[in-house]
Amino acid sequence: MVDVERFIGEAIRRIRDDSGREKVVMALSGGVDSSVCAALAARAIGDALVPIYVDTGLMRKGETDLIRSLFPDIDLRIIDAGDEFFEALKGVTDPEEKRKAIGERFIRIFEREAKRTGATMLLQGTIYPDRVESEGGIKSHHNVGGMPLDVEFSGIIEPLADLYKDEVREVAGGLGLPAELQHRMPFPGPGLAVRILGEVTREKVAIVREANAIVEECLVEEFRPWQCFAALLGLGTGMKGDARLHGWIVAVRAVDSRDGMTADPLLLPHETLTRMASRITSEIPEVARVVYDVTPKPPATIEYE
Repeated sequence: MVDVERFIGEAIRRIRDDSGREKVVMALSGGVDSSVCAALAARAIGDALVPIYVDTGLMRKGETDLIRSLFPDIDLRIIDAGDEFFEALKGVTDPEEKRKAIGERFIRIFEREAKRTGATMLLQGTIYPDRVESEGGIKSHHNVGGMPLDVEFSGIIEPLADLYKDEVREVAGGLGLPAELQHRMPFPGPGLAVRILGEVTREKVAIVREANAIVEECLVEEFRPWQCFAALLGLGTGMKGDARLHGWIVAVRAVDSRDGMTADPLLLPHETLTRMASRITSEIPEVARVVYDVTPKPPATIEYE
C-alpha cells in the first residue's frame, strides 16, 4: 500500500520540478485519477495549471453538467469536440484503431489549447494498470499506447504512473477530495466508443448512453459494484408487441475488483436482472434483447474493447 502523505509530498515536488515553472495543460475528466492529478498540480504550480475537460460526444449521460458542478472553484476549460471525434471514428471498426484515433484526437486538442494558453507541457492521470495493459499488448490505452508518437509538448508529466486504482483512491482521501470523486466508478478514456462493437455512430452512442444510465440507476446504489455498464453488441431479432423487431443487443456487465487487474462478475439476483432488462427494452425502443456477462477478468477484460 502507498504511504499517502509521503506520496503527496513527493508528487508535488516532482510536478514542480518537471514543469520547470512552465504552464501545464492537463486532461481533467472528472474521474478519480485526473481529479487527484488536478489536486496535486494545483498545490504544486497553482495558476500555471490549465485544466481542460474535453466533451468528446462519447461521455455518459449528464457527464458534462456533472463535471461543471464538481469543479466550481477552478478555471476549467470545457471543449466541445464531439464533431471532431465522430469524424475521426468514421468507418473505424477495429478496437485498437478506435483507441488510437481517440488518443490522437485528444493530443491534437491539447496541443491546440496549449498554444492558445502558452503551455508547453501536458499532465495526465495515467496509472500503473494503463501501462501494463498497453505495454503488454492487451489493449492500447488512449493515454499510453494509443497516443501518437509525434507530440508537440516538451514533456509529459504522469504523477500517478506507479499507482494502482485503489492506491489512487487512498491518495484522493489524503488530499481531502469529496467522497463522490474518491469513489467514482472507472470510466474509460475513450468513453462509450469502447462499449460499441463495430463502427461508432451518433445513433449507437445515444442508445448505449441511455442503456448505461439505466444500468447505473439499477445497480450502483444497491450493489456498489467496482464498475458496471452497458455495451452495444450488434443487431438481433426480437419482438415488440406482435411485430418482429430487428434491434440492438445490449450486454450488461457488473464486476467487483480491487485494482482493475483482475475482476469477478457480480452474481445479481434474477429479479434485478429482469427488472433491468425490462427497463432497457421498454425505455429504448431500438433494443431487442439484453444479456448479462458473467465472465471474470481474466480471460475477459472489463471493457469490451
